[in-house]
Parts: sequence; structure tokens; C-alpha cells
Amino acid sequence: MGVKDFKPLKNPSSGPLGSITSEMKRNAVYNMTATELSKLISKIQAVHSSICTDIQDSYKIPQACGVWINREVDGKLPFQEKHVLQQASILGNLEEFGVLKNSGEHISRDNYDSSVPAVIEFGAGRGYLTQMLADCYGIKKVFLVERKSYKLKADRSLRQKESLILERLRIDIEDLNLNAVESLQGIPYLAIGKHLCGPATDMTLRCCLGKKCPQGQVARVNTDSNLRGLAIATCCHHLCQWTHYINKSYLSNLGITKDIFHAITWFTSWAVDADHSSDLSGGVHGASDLQFIGLEDCGKDGCGVEDIFRDMRAVERALLGFMCKDIIDMGRLMWIKKNGPEAELVKYVPYKISPENHLLIAKGLC
Repeated sequence: MGVKDFKPLKNPSSGPLGSITSEMKRNAVYNMTATELSKLISKIQAVHSSICTDIQDSYKIPQACGVWINREVDGKLPFQEKHVLQQASILGNLEEFGVLKNSGEHISRDNYDSSVPAVIEFGAGRGYLTQMLADCYGIKKVFLVERKSYKLKADRSLRQKESLILERLRIDIEDLNLNAVESLQGIPYLAIGKHLCGPATDMTLRCCLGKKCPQGQVARVNTDSNLRGLAIATCCHHLCQWTHYINKSYLSNLGITKDIFHAITWFTSWAVDADHSSDLSGGVHGASDLQFIGLEDCGKDGCGVEDIFRDMRAVERALLGFMCKDIIDMGRLMWIKKNGPEAELVKYVPYKISPENHLLIAKGLC
């Protein structure tokens, strides 16, 4: 599918900071002809079947997180089971991947994991992923990166740990230069993030691994980084922007242009909006062969895109959304692998816990 098969956005400039808004993405899709939509969906299916065949389920609840799973933590700390399970599985995958070490007992102030001297949580919010990491594995130095101010933060509990040094960096990830953080200089670190919305994932990867390069040039991997491991749970793919996307060259080589990319990001909202009480497990793997109702005869009937979407089954919309999420994150994984580390893209929780269930995980980055 080439550029001529997809109509470009009619107003490419009006989002905040030059971004393409969801409304603009929607309008571009709805301005397509039925034939163009059919070609676009076929393109998505073809790309997905060629690059997304090995995204494994990896729901890991480690023994080390028992204190949280069994609700044995400070009663003042918020406990929402779905978030605790997600946080625990992120850490479980890090342990399974060999980035974190489980001492086999509850962490005391003298029993910290020396293999990870520092942890940076990007998009930290209130910092409860780091709170669980500190409670269950032990860490010496923590940097919480968050541009917003939050109440009910984990900071107070974290600061009560005598051997833990905590520093909040109130800054946008896009503006963060880790080389300018004096207290981090020369210290190996682990980068984590839970539900980094849209382009925040790309900005985090660029912050940790990307060499600074002139605007418009391809982002390149920084081999001088002190990064030892990485675990990023991606989120809100509908907010992704071509301008910020970390691996435009990879998608371009697959025939995915800027306008196709923004259409793909718009489709991802269907995965999140779907009824996840229904059984979609394993469905995405077969979605590449899915025959979407109405596409074959829509040209003959003179129907438009709106008619096609109305006739599509909910499961078809959801599976199309999941395929698009896979494609976006697979491009990110390929960019990480440019540095030659061991890296994977996994589904770290069942979609019934959260449809935002992709985790990028890597080690051996230096």
C-alpha cells in the first residue's frame, strides 16, 4: 500500500505542539473510500502476520511480591488489585529476565539488591511501582520522573527507608537529559515505567538509549549509556505521534507511511474500548486471516466507511485494535534491539486485567 492509496490529513498542523489530534485522525479515516479502507486493513493484517508472530503471554507474579499480593503492606498505602497485579508482573518479568534478583526473603535495609544501584521510574505519577520494587527487592537510589504534581504520593513511605535515597525530577521526559543529573553520573541504573502514555514511551527510550541528533534525523542508539535493564509498560497508543515515534524507518520499510501510522494509532482505541468480559484470548494471532464483514461487497453497494464500521462486529474492531497496538510496539522493540541486547515484547497481564498489557523488557544494554 503506497502513499497514493491513503488520503493525507487535510489539516496536518492543528494539534498541541504540532501533534495530530484524535479528531484529526478520525476525520482522515472517515474521509477514505471503502476501497481505501479495505486496502488499509489488508495492509495491517499483512504487516501483523509478518512481524508480530512471537509476542508471548508472560504473566508473572513473583514470590518476592507476596507482601503486596497478600496485603501485608502499610494500610495507608492505596491497594487496587488490578494495579498491584500489573506492578507485580512487571517486576516478575524483570526477575525472570535476570535483571532483578530475588533474595528469597523479605528485603531488610541491609539486604538490598546490589546489582541495581539505581532505578529511574519514568512517568512515575505517585510512584507506587517503585514503592513495590523497594518493598520487595530493595534498591539504594530512586529517581522519580514526573512532570505533574500529585497528592498521596509514595514518597513519604519511600523516604522512611533508611538506606534509600529518593530524588524527584519534575520535568517532561522529552526535556530530560540524564547526563545532566549529577547524582546519577557513572551509576548503572534500571529504567521502569507503567503505562507510559503514547509518545512518552518513545521519549523514554530516546532519553535512556538514544543519542542526541538533529531534528528530522533517525534516532540512534547510545552505546555509552549506564542503562542495565529496562521494563516499560506501554499505554494509550491512540496518542502516539509520528513526530516522536522512535523507529519510523522500520515502519517505513514495511510500507507504513506517516498517514497510515496515524490511522493505525486511531484504530488502537478499539482494543481499549472493547468489552473485555468476552473471550478474545488468542484471537489476535488469527486476526491476520480475519475476513471483515462487508468489506468484500462494500464497493458494489456504494457504502461508505461509516457503514462498514457500523456493520463490523465488536470482536473484529477489538482485534483490529490489538493488531495495531502490536505493530506499534514491535517497531519499538526492533529499535531497542539495534544495540544488540536481549529484549522482548510480552503480554505481561491478561487483557481482562488490562487491555494495555504490553511490556517492553531488555537487559545487557551496555
